[in-house]
Amino acid sequence: MSNGERLALDVRFWGKEHGLPGLYPLICHLLDSAAVFLVLWDEVLSEGMRRRIAAELGLSVAEARLVTGFWAGLHDLGKITPPFVVKVPEAFKVLDGDAVYGGSAGAAEERGFRHEMGTHWSLVSLLAKEGGYGFEGRVAGALAHQVAQLLGGHHGCFGEVIARRKAVDPGAYQAGLGGAGWAEQRRLHFGEVRRVVGGGVVPPGGLSAEAAVVVHGLVVFADWLASGAGWIVPRMPGVGWSGSAAELDAHWAAACAGAPGLVRGARLGRVGFPEGEAGRFERLFPFAPNALQQDVAEVLPGLVGEQGSGLVLVTAPTGDGKTEAALAAAVALGRASGARGLFFALPTMATADAMFGRVAEFAGRALVGERALMLLHSGAWLSSVMDPAGVVGGVDRWRVGEAVPDEGAEVAEAGVFSGGSVTAVEADGWLRSGARRGLGAALGAGTVDQVLAGVVPGRYSSLRLFSVADKVVVVDEAHAYGPWMQALMVRWLEWLGAFGAPVVLLSATLSGRVAGELVEAYRRGAGFGEPVGVGPVYPGWLFVDVASGEVRGPRAVASGRERVLDVGVRRVRWEAGVGERGVAGGRRAALREVLAPVAGEGGVALVCCSTVAEAQATFRDLRVAFPELAGREGGVRLLHSRFPGVLRAEVTEGCEAAYGKPGRAGEVPGVRAGSILVATQIVEQSLDLDFDLVVSDLAPLAQLLQRAGRGRRHARRGGRPGWAGAEDRPVLVVLEPVDEEGVTAPPRSWGDVYDHGLLVRTAALLRARCGEGIAVPGDVQGLVDAVYAEDFVDGLVRASEREVEGLRERLARLDQRREGAVAAEQSLAWLAGVCAPADVHGDWSRLSRSAVEGAEELLTTRLGADSGRVLCLFEQDGGRASLDEEGLLPVPAGRGGAAVKRVVRRLVPVPGRWMPSAGERDALPEGWQKVPLLRDIAAVRMRRAGMERGECRWVGELAGRRVQFTTSIGFERI
Repeated sequence: MSNGERLALDVRFWGKEHGLPGLYPLICHLLDSAAVFLVLWDEVLSEGMRRRIAAELGLSVAEARLVTGFWAGLHDLGKITPPFVVKVPEAFKVLDGDAVYGGSAGAAEERGFRHEMGTHWSLVSLLAKEGGYGFEGRVAGALAHQVAQLLGGHHGCFGEVIARRKAVDPGAYQAGLGGAGWAEQRRLHFGEVRRVVGGGVVPPGGLSAEAAVVVHGLVVFADWLASGAGWIVPRMPGVGWSGSAAELDAHWAAACAGAPGLVRGARLGRVGFPEGEAGRFERLFPFAPNALQQDVAEVLPGLVGEQGSGLVLVTAPTGDGKTEAALAAAVALGRASGARGLFFALPTMATADAMFGRVAEFAGRALVGERALMLLHSGAWLSSVMDPAGVVGGVDRWRVGEAVPDEGAEVAEAGVFSGGSVTAVEADGWLRSGARRGLGAALGAGTVDQVLAGVVPGRYSSLRLFSVADKVVVVDEAHAYGPWMQALMVRWLEWLGAFGAPVVLLSATLSGRVAGELVEAYRRGAGFGEPVGVGPVYPGWLFVDVASGEVRGPRAVASGRERVLDVGVRRVRWEAGVGERGVAGGRRAALREVLAPVAGEGGVALVCCSTVAEAQATFRDLRVAFPELAGREGGVRLLHSRFPGVLRAEVTEGCEAAYGKPGRAGEVPGVRAGSILVATQIVEQSLDLDFDLVVSDLAPLAQLLQRAGRGRRHARRGGRPGWAGAEDRPVLVVLEPVDEEGVTAPPRSWGDVYDHGLLVRTAALLRARCGEGIAVPGDVQGLVDAVYAEDFVDGLVRASEREVEGLRERLARLDQRREGAVAAEQSLAWLAGVCAPADVHGDWSRLSRSAVEGAEELLTTRLGADSGRVLCLFEQDGGRASLDEEGLLPVPAGRGGAAVKRVVRRLVPVPGRWMPSAGERDALPEGWQKVPLLRDIAAVRMRRAGMERGECRWVGELAGRRVQFTTSIGFERI
C-alpha cells in the first residue's frame, strides 16, 4: 500500500462476523444502523417527542432527525481498536502486519477494554475537533461528551464521565485505543458516516436526561435490527469492494430502501387510538358503561384537550369495572398525546397473564396500526397465553399419561399466531426471539417490576424507561406494594412526568397519603415542585395536567354495587394443627362453626390464611372436620404458591371453574354444591373468584377489603344458599389471634408477613365498628386512611379509658418500629435507585450505576416472592429419577428449549432460607449449568413413603430438613 492509500478508509476493519459467511465491514454496519435509526425515528416516535428532542438540540425536526441518525451510525466506532479486532485473529494478523497499524500486540492484550468503551473514549475529541461540537464548561454538560457517553452505553451500561485532560488526548490514557493509525481510521469512519448520512449541522443545544433515554433506546434497537444475519448476508460486499465514496453512497441507498421493511417485519411501530364516534365507550366495549366508566369516558377528553397528557387516578371497589375505565382513559390520553402504544402493569404474573387476553381483545376491537402485543414478566416464555396453537400438551399437565422421550420436544405448527390475529406475535418473531426485544412492542401486559427496573440501575435500565416514555401506562393495584416498591414507584412516576407520558393508576384501597405521594411525584417530574393537596374520593377519579401541573377533580361517582359488608370478628387462640379437637376458643373450633353451613346446606366459602404452612395445615384440618365434603371431588381445595408451576396452573384452572364468574358454558343454575377453598394472599389479586362467604385470618385493613371483594363479587340472584343472607350484605369473618389476656397477638409463625402495628390497629378498628357493618364504597376511603392516622387511638369511641391507654402505649412501640423499617426501606430504595431526571445533570452513568451492590437483585427479592427454586425428582423402581410421580417423564440431560421449559414448569418456589448452600446441593446434569434458569435450583430426591387419602406421599431432605410432597397439598417442610 502506498501512503496515500493508507490514508483512505480501510474496509478491513470488521463490524460483524458471527453466523456470517465472512467479515462484514464496520462502515457497512455503521451505515446500516443509521438507516434503521431514521426509520425508527419516523415510525416509532410520536410527533411531540420528535419536536421535543429537536427543541432541546436547538434544531428543526428534520435537522434533528439527521443529526441523531448520524450519532447512531457512530455507536460501534470503538470497534476500531486492537482488543476488538483481535477477536478474529486472522483479521488482526493482517492489520498488525501493516506498518500503519503494526506494533499493536500489546494494545490487543487490553482485554478489559471493550469496544463500547472505545466508542466513548474516542468520540469526545472527535466530536469536538472534527464535528465542531462544544466542549466547554462542565464535561458532563458538554454535548460532545453527552453524545459519546450515550453511544458508549449502547450495550446497556454507561461509562463514567471522562476527565477533560483524558478526553482531549484519550490515547495517552487508554492503550486499548491503539496508535495513530487506529485513531486515523476512526476519524475517517467518523467523517464518512457524517458525509453519507448528512448530519453535518452542529446542534447549539444539549440533551435532557429524558431525551437522552429516548435517543439511546432508538440507537439500541437500530443496532439490534441491523445486526441480524438475515439483514447482513444479502448486503455483504463483493470481492474488490473498497469502500469508495460511490460504493458507500450505493450501500447507503440500499440500506435506506430496505430499512422500512426490516422495521415492519420486526413489528416495531405505533398503534392508532380511535377518534370521534369510534372512541365512544359503546364502540370500545360490547356493553353499556357504568357510572364510573361513563364519567371517565365523557369528561376526561375535555380535560386532556387536543394535544394534552397527564395522569389519571381511579379509586373504586373491586369489581367496579376499573379495567374498562382505564382502557377508556387510555384511549382519550393516547389520542391526545400521540402515544405510540399501551402497557398494562400488574402486580403478579398471574394477573398479567389474565390481562393479556383482555388487552388483546380490546386492541383487536378498538385500536389500529401496529398492534403487536407482548407478555412481559420473568416467566412469560413459560406462559401458555403466548404459545402458538397446536402445541402438544401432554407434558404440560402434572399427570403426563404416557411416556415421553428423554429429549422429547413440544411440536408447534409453524407460523401459527396466538393471542388474536392482529395482536399476536409469531413464536419465532423478532420481538420474541431475544431478551428485552419485547420492550419495543407497541402493546404490552406484564408485571410492574419489568418497568420499575428502569429506575434500578443496571444493564439496559434506561431501555426499560424508553419502553414507556411514549406510551400510555396503566398501573393496576397501585396500593399493593411495600415501602421499597412504593419508593421506586415514586421515582418511576417522576420519570414518566418528565417524559410527559400519559399514566393511569388504579386502586381499590389506596390511602390518601400514598395517593398524594404518587400524584406529587408525577407533578415533580413534570417540573412542578410546589405540592398541592390531593384528596382522592371513593369511588371516583382525578386528572393531573402534565403541562400545567393542575389537579382537576377529584370527581366522585356513584357505584352500581353499593352494599354493606357485615364484618364479624372472632377472637381466637391461635392454633393450626390437625385433629378432632382443638383448643377451647381456638381458631380450629371457630372455623368449624363458621363453615358448618357450607358442609350442611351447600354454597362456597373462601378461607384466606397468612402463610403457606398454615394454609396446608388448615386444609388438612378441614378435611378431618368435614369428611363428607372432603370426600367429594372439589369439596375442599387448596391454593398457594408452593406447588410445582404446572400443578399450580391446574389447581388455579379448577378454582376458576368452580368459583368463577357465573354464566359459563355447562354451568348449572342455582346454589352451588358445598365447597371450601383454603388459600393464601394470592387470591387477593390474581383471580376473578366469587364466594358466598369469606373467612380470613387477621390482616391489614386494605388486604381484608381486597379479600372481602371476593365475596358476592358477581350477581347470583337466587343462586345463594339460604344461610348467606341478602345479596347486598356480603359477610367477612375475621379471625383475630389473641393471647390469654385477650390482647391481639399475631402468632410468631407469621413473622413479618404483615406489620404488627397495622394488625393491631385493624383489629381495634373492626371491633369498634362491630355490628355497624362497612358501607362499600362509602366508608372505605375513610377507614383506609383512619388505620394510618396519628390520632388513631382517639377515634376509638367504644374503648374504655384503660384499653385506650394500653393500646396507645403498645401502638407507640409498634409504630416506632414500623416507621423505622419504612424509613430504612425507602432509604435503601433511594440509594439503590436511579436519581430523579432533574438530578442526572448530563451524566448518563447515573442511569446504570448504583450506590448499592446488587441493586437489580433487590428488585425481585423486595417484592416478597419466594426466592429459592426446588425441583422434585421422584425416585422410581430401580433408583431411576423422573420429573413426574408416574415415572413417565425422564430428567432431561440437555439444555434445549423444550427440555428447559419442561423442567422450569415443575419448579417449586420456596423461601430462600430453605435453600442449601451451593456446595451442599446435589449435582445437576452438566448441561444445566449453562442455563441461568436452572443453574441455581436445588434438586431434591423424593422417595415414596406411603399413601395419604389415596395419594402417594413423597419424602426427601432439603438442607438437613425433611420435606414432603403430595399432589393436593404441595411441597412442605415437616
